[in-house]
Amino acid sequence: MSPEVSTAEPVTSADATTLRRSLKRFDITAMAIAAVISFDTVGQIATGGGEAATWTAAIAVFFLIPYALLFAETGAAFPQEGGPYVWVKLAFGRPAAALTTLFYWVTNPIWLGGSLVFLAAETWDGFVFPLGSGTFADYTFKLLFVWLAILTAVVSLRRGKWITTAGAAVKLLALALFTLTALLYGAEHGFQGLTDTRFTPTTGGFLALVPILLFAYVGFEAPNAAGEEMHDPQRDVPAALGRSAVVAACCYLLPVLALLAVVPAGKVTGIGGFMEGARLVFGVYGGAAGPLLTLTAVMFVLALLTQGSAWMIASDRMQAMAAADGGFFTRRLGAFHPRLATPVRTNLLSGLVATVFMLVAMRLAEGDAAAVFTVVLTVAVTTLLLSYLVVIPALVVLRLCRPEVPRPYRVPFGDRGFVVCAALVYGWILIGSWAALFPGVLESLFGIGYDFHDVWGVSRASFEAFTLGTVAVLLVIGALGVLTARRTASPRTGSGTSHPKGTVHDG
Repeated sequence: MSPEVSTAEPVTSADATTLRRSLKRFDITAMAIAAVISFDTVGQIATGGGEAATWTAAIAVFFLIPYALLFAETGAAFPQEGGPYVWVKLAFGRPAAALTTLFYWVTNPIWLGGSLVFLAAETWDGFVFPLGSGTFADYTFKLLFVWLAILTAVVSLRRGKWITTAGAAVKLLALALFTLTALLYGAEHGFQGLTDTRFTPTTGGFLALVPILLFAYVGFEAPNAAGEEMHDPQRDVPAALGRSAVVAACCYLLPVLALLAVVPAGKVTGIGGFMEGARLVFGVYGGAAGPLLTLTAVMFVLALLTQGSAWMIASDRMQAMAAADGGFFTRRLGAFHPRLATPVRTNLLSGLVATVFMLVAMRLAEGDAAAVFTVVLTVAVTTLLLSYLVVIPALVVLRLCRPEVPRPYRVPFGDRGFVVCAALVYGWILIGSWAALFPGVLESLFGIGYDFHDVWGVSRASFEAFTLGTVAVLLVIGALGVLTARRTASPRTGSGTSHPKGTVHDG
């Protein structure tokens, strides 16, 4: 028996007439690149050594490709504003969609304020201009970083898209410059980093790398959050996702290989690994090395900024559509500004959440409190992976139960091919989510040594209390949001449509 699917119509914000079609194929590709290529994770991936390159390639083939195929078909078939929120609502109803969207959305302001801003400040302090830890300059830089990212999401998409496009270009340029320079350095001094590097994959390496690799590769559905702001989503989404998937795979694999080639084994350390690798290889430019290194650091920071803003543009629209549909506290959060055509109230809420996490992290910079914050931040970021545990089944339900919906692009081999791709993606997400929420468990099953306190700085019991507690708090907030929205709901006029009347066309 086929699973039942909700008969609810796609939701469109009460302010949908303000939406403007401003995203073309190039813009969608650039937004996907800006969101998906996590510049900050290149160094983290490389800490896995030679097998990091092996697993990066393997996951690109067995996760990234089927993942991109799934969202290329669904994004073209269901191009409504809100993207994944609408898909889950059509498959499982509003409550499930509201909770899933909350998990998807909350990741991004927490990630912006609890991670990206600190990486940006560390880079700026070490390679551009000294800030000092905890100084007025440090606070000012971090606040400006957070709110510039939010401002990019607030401005109209026809202008904001050029900021994310510039960020995507800067990101590709910086990665290409580093990779090319590493090759020049290796040709002159030898590829010493490869001497002791082993590319043979191991179970331990897999379990350590899979959460971060999955987090790095997800996000191709992000542009669909602005589905009704695309000129021709049925044709442009599949093509744009295909191009951005290829670019993403290359932009992870090639720099990781270059970093491993020039930096001695065991000395690659997260963000320091990438920038210190750049410091090393830029020596081939002689006197120009200093200015080039500073320029690369500036590009790194700009890439982090636009990466955060690209996710804000997408996830804030999803959360706004959930609110507009009566799925999160008040419909006012779903209002789109009549002139900017952006969900300004949700944007500001994201900015407040990011600022709070940034300030808390600044106060809890050392000792046991810092370890606790790291745990909470880790699980908060993991919520993005958890949201896909609902989104992926929703795609399958829509494929099997809505065969009448036109699908300009189809995954090869029909329903069977779609289900196989979904099973592969779901399996990866399940493993990644489990490894992030319950680290060390799978390692124990495979007889791999894992000193929990050395890795996390807290006991396993404390870790699980904070991780599961964070998830429980989000579930409670989501449930309260749905219940409150139902009690305060006012009668709505009209019904949502795939492409509302009055949509304004730009250009």
